[in-house]
Amino acid sequence: MGAAAEAGRPRIAALDIVRGAVMVLMAIDHVRVYSGLPPGGPAPGIFFTRWVTHFCAPAFVFLAGTAAFLHGKKLGNRAALSKFLLARGAWLVLLELTVIRFSWTFNLDFANYLLAGVIWAIGWSMILLASLLWLPLGWIAGIGALLVAGHNLLDAHLPALMQAASGSRLAWLWQILYFGGPVHLGEHGPPLVVLYVLVPWVGVMALGYAFGAVLRWEAAKRRRACLMIGLGATVLFLALRAFNLYGDPRPWGQSPMPAALSFLNTTKYPASLLFLLMTLGPTIALLSLLEQARGRVAGFLTVFGRVPLFYYLLHIPLIHVLALGVSGLREGAVNPWLFANHPMMVPPPPDGYVWSLGLLYLVTVIAVGMLFFPCRWFAGVKQRSRSVWLSYL
Repeated sequence: MGAAAEAGRPRIAALDIVRGAVMVLMAIDHVRVYSGLPPGGPAPGIFFTRWVTHFCAPAFVFLAGTAAFLHGKKLGNRAALSKFLLARGAWLVLLELTVIRFSWTFNLDFANYLLAGVIWAIGWSMILLASLLWLPLGWIAGIGALLVAGHNLLDAHLPALMQAASGSRLAWLWQILYFGGPVHLGEHGPPLVVLYVLVPWVGVMALGYAFGAVLRWEAAKRRRACLMIGLGATVLFLALRAFNLYGDPRPWGQSPMPAALSFLNTTKYPASLLFLLMTLGPTIALLSLLEQARGRVAGFLTVFGRVPLFYYLLHIPLIHVLALGVSGLREGAVNPWLFANHPMMVPPPPDGYVWSLGLLYLVTVIAVGMLFFPCRWFAGVKQRSRSVWLSYL
């Protein structure tokens, strides 16, 4: 099928709805950063406020790979797709280190803090995918599955591996690939705090790319496949987790938190196999169930799902500004803590600062409501325009 015929294919509405839902959930966690509330804990309200946002990064990365596959079919040229992924990936890395870093902190302390977050991981995953896409699709899927499912074989050896790597000239590379933490860029360079290591996220994107082939099947077959893949991944998570067989360095039932919370408390940094099965399984199954979704809620989420990067670039500074406003109203002045190096290199919030869960969710609703209008405008601009540059947003 030619590129012109591919361009005429209708968009799969479920992709936009799921991406939009991910954007909304993401806002909850990023409001939490400025609320001073911890990222999880034994209290069910705080635990599930964090847990529900765990679905965001896996879906964001996986569907970015799927979008790359579908975009490649529209281009009809593997070389053109490789070039696009290289450029877009480099652009995302640059945005993470500059615009997004400033949005988190509202300070110019670049000499002491750079952040390698989810956009960084997506950018480098795209750059690596630009090379992988020259392989047969089955090989790409296999490499993705190996990275996602195999990296937890290192769990028992991590302390020894980290100690060995610390004395190596390539210690910085191991931190970027798997260990995470602060990496010093040169003898006098700024520390790069690696939150999202590249393994296994490169694998997640590779699997998402291979999954793109499924979404080109006819509708009924596609829906069945999404449901079976999603439910299969979820059942595999339940089986592996129930018996603590494999896939996460933290066995459940061995912590002071309630058993149900401990069961769901899988490892995100680096993302374990069980973390990814727990989040991607339901996400893929949901694609099947949302193909026929209509109505106001679906339309609302679709707006965000069509412009995910535009939303991402707007939502952090908006949430940060709203947090400044909340601080001014509650304390009579803006708290200097809000200009620290969020979300990683910050001291505990000052006494009396921490928000209630109700306030956290109120600010989230306000932020998402405000973002709807610029996102709807930009979605319209992208739909009407044929500019190549707009594809980078």
